[in-house]
Amino acid sequence: MWLTALPPAPRISGDFVPGLKLPALGAFAPEVTDLAPNIRAHRFPIFGLTIDTGAEIRWRRDYTRSIETSPVYFRRIPFLDARRSGDHKIIWELNRHQHLVVLAQAYLLTGESRNVDEICGQLGSWIAQNPFHRGINWASALEVAFRALSWIWIDQLVGPNMPAAFRARWLHMLYLHGCHLANNLSFYYSPNNHLVGEALTLHALGLYFSGLRRASYWEKVGACVMREQMDRQIRDDGSSFEQSTYYQRYLFDMFALHGSLASPGREYCAKLKQMAEFLQAVAGPSGHLPLLGDDDGGHLPLAPSRPPAGAGNWQSKLFPDAGLAVMNCGDTHAIVDGGPFGALHAGHSHSDTLSIVLRSGDDEILIDPGTYTYTGEPEWRDWFRGTRAHNTICIDARDQAVPAGPFRWDSKPQVKILEWRTHDTSDVIEAECRYAGFTHRRRVEFRKPGLFLITDHVSGPPGVHEVEQLWHLGSPQARSKLILPADAELTQSWRSTMFGQKYLAPMLRVRRRSELPLRLEARIEL
Repeated sequence: MWLTALPPAPRISGDFVPGLKLPALGAFAPEVTDLAPNIRAHRFPIFGLTIDTGAEIRWRRDYTRSIETSPVYFRRIPFLDARRSGDHKIIWELNRHQHLVVLAQAYLLTGESRNVDEICGQLGSWIAQNPFHRGINWASALEVAFRALSWIWIDQLVGPNMPAAFRARWLHMLYLHGCHLANNLSFYYSPNNHLVGEALTLHALGLYFSGLRRASYWEKVGACVMREQMDRQIRDDGSSFEQSTYYQRYLFDMFALHGSLASPGREYCAKLKQMAEFLQAVAGPSGHLPLLGDDDGGHLPLAPSRPPAGAGNWQSKLFPDAGLAVMNCGDTHAIVDGGPFGALHAGHSHSDTLSIVLRSGDDEILIDPGTYTYTGEPEWRDWFRGTRAHNTICIDARDQAVPAGPFRWDSKPQVKILEWRTHDTSDVIEAECRYAGFTHRRRVEFRKPGLFLITDHVSGPPGVHEVEQLWHLGSPQARSKLILPADAELTQSWRSTMFGQKYLAPMLRVRRRSELPLRLEARIEL
C-alpha cells in the first residue's frame, strides 16, 4: 500500500536517453498502413471483432457487454467475474497498446505526424483514466508487463518526436509500471507464462532506465527469474509444463527476446533450441501449429514466431515429458496425446488425453476444436476444454478430470505410455488414462504411408455405461477417410480457430451403452 500512497517520482526529462535498444520490429508495410486509419478512428480489431469506441476511448470498458468498472484500488476488482467487470480478456487486449506500436511503425513508414499525435492522445487519455494502481488495468501484472513492453517499443520508435513535457510525464508512468512489477511478480498467483512475461519486462525496464534508482535491482531480479523459469517450466524434451502448444510458442517468444537482451548462458540457450525443435516437430511439414490446450490469441508486440514449414526429413518422435507422439510420413502428420494434464492446477490444459490430431498436406482430417473463451461464457469454457470436444473416449458424459473454475482441474487422471516404437514402415503408441474408476487404453498404429488403426479398450465399474468414441473433423470431406461401424453418427459440433469466435463443424460419434469391458476400433485411410 505504501507504493500506492507514495509513488516514486524520479527525475525524467523529455530528452531522456534510454539505456536499452530493443531488437528491430519487423514492419509489414501494407498491413501497417491499412490498419493505421482504423486505429486513428478508434476502430480496433480484437479477437475477430471490430471494437468501435467512438471519439472517447473508455479504457476500463468492455464494449461487447457495456460494462465499465470504476477506478478503485486494483486488488478490489473482481476481474474474473464477467458479470460484474466485463470480459477482462477483451478489456486487456486493447490496453496492451500493441495497436499503438502499429501507429508508431506507420509514422516511420509514411512520416505522417498525425500518427504520433494519435499515440500521444491515446496515451494521455489512458494515464488520466488509469491512475497508478487504480482500476482493472492494474489488476494483472502480466497486462502491466505487456503494456510496458509496448510502451518501450513506442518510445524507441517515436519517443523523440513527442512533445518533451508529455514524454517526460508518460515515461514517469512507464517507470511506475516497473515499480508495480517489482512488487507484484506472479510467484504465487500464476507462476507460469505470467511470471515469465513479467520477469522479461522487469529486466527490460531495468536496462531501459539504467542509472535511475531501482533500475539495477529490476535488471538483476528479472534476469534471475527468467533463468529460473527456463529451468522450471521447460522440460528436458523442450516442452512446457503447461501442456499447451500455443503457450509454448508464447513462452518461446518471451525467452527468445530475453536471450537477445541478456547473456543468459549456454544451458539457457540449449533449452531455447530444444523449445524451437519441439515446436517445429509438433507443427510438422505444414508449419501449422495444432492448438492443443489453451489458446488466448495474445502475443508479444512483435511479429510472433512461426515454426518453419516445408519439405524435409520429418522423423516420427516421442516427446516423453509432454507425452506427445509425433508420427510423420511425407506430408502426413499426426499427433497422439499420451501425456498428463499440466503442472500446478493445469489451468491451460484441456481434457484431451489420448486424443489424436491428423492432417495430410493441406487437408485437415482430425482437429482440436480450440478454446473460444476463458471467463466470458463459463458454459462454453467448460465445453471447449472438455473431453467431448476432443478425439478421444468419453464415458458417462464425464470429463477425464473435474473442472473447478476456469483455470483449474481437480482429480486429474493417471496417464501412462505403455509402448512406443517407430520404424520406416510403421509407428505404434499405446497409452492408458485412468480416472474415476475407469481405464481407457488406446493403441494407435500408423502403417505408412497412409493407414491408421485405432483400438480403444474401456474397463471400469460394474453396470451399464455410455461410451462415446468422438472424431472431430477438419471438413465434411474428411468423413470419407474414417472407416467406422455402420451406426456411426455424423453430427454437428463446434470449432474455434480464433479466441472469441466459434462456428459449427462436423463430428462423427460412435456410441455404445454396454457393460464393461468394451472394445472399439477405427480405421483412417488417407
